[in-house]
Amino acid sequence: MVSLKLQIRGRDIRPHLPIRSHRIAMARPTISSMDLSGKHVVVTGSANGIGKALVERFHAAGARVVVADLDGAGAQQVSQALNALRAGSSIGVAADVSSEQGNVQLINDAVAAFGPIDLFWANAGVGIGTDLSTTEDVWDAAFNINVHAHRWAAKHLLPGWLERGHGYFCSTASAAGLLSQIGSAPYSLTKHAAVAFAEWMSLTYGDQGLRVSCLCPQGVNTNMLRQGDEPGVGGSSSVVRSAGVVLEPAEVAEAALAVIEAETFLVAPHPEVLTYWSRKVADYDRWLAGMRKLQARIVGG
Repeated sequence: MVSLKLQIRGRDIRPHLPIRSHRIAMARPTISSMDLSGKHVVVTGSANGIGKALVERFHAAGARVVVADLDGAGAQQVSQALNALRAGSSIGVAADVSSEQGNVQLINDAVAAFGPIDLFWANAGVGIGTDLSTTEDVWDAAFNINVHAHRWAAKHLLPGWLERGHGYFCSTASAAGLLSQIGSAPYSLTKHAAVAFAEWMSLTYGDQGLRVSCLCPQGVNTNMLRQGDEPGVGGSSSVVRSAGVVLEPAEVAEAALAVIEAETFLVAPHPEVLTYWSRKVADYDRWLAGMRKLQARIVGG
């Protein structure tokens, strides 16, 4: 049986769902332990932050990895470091996933390098926009990168996965996708949509060999979190830091690998997020009132 226990900084961050749900999942004969050794893995937005930590951890587990990022030079640098550890095990690709064609090109480049993709991680994301005064181009960019990129990648990967009877789609959403993000409407809406799309993928294709996992972290020490400290972004970083510990990207990647190996859905490296989530479900109005108080305390009401 696959172990469902993982420690980060002395804290048990598993299980990610109620114990009863895990018992049901582990009892199903179709659930197995995934071994990434020799698998072909693509991670978008992986020149730095969580994405970089993911490709490094998957590479350490034996995968051949495609480091994809809008910053092509950064992707090449990460890939070169991985190839120094294991020759011919990685490529770096300049990829703009904000369009369907950009996703198609990335998939084609990856397949040309390593053959059929076993696991695709839609990790690239942006934390932009504030309230309803946010301009339309910013709204469009948020939806294109945080949501539509997932849809476009899945659209072009699914036929091959379903034909082969196996495949793994992963995405990075956010705790904001389970809760909400004070200070940024575009971020909150798109991350909710990212979680919903991952859920839909799992329930629609889970019995046809597709595995789906969705990462919903809270505070992680990345450029996005630090950019949230800048004026005019609604105090989003202050809210995140006040809600719990800020993890390092490598810690999040370790939690992600554990979920992939167990082939379960939710990657929640911050256990407090599940506490907040359960309170939201148990008493929606009380949760909303508490969030309004938090907003008033952190960013002003």
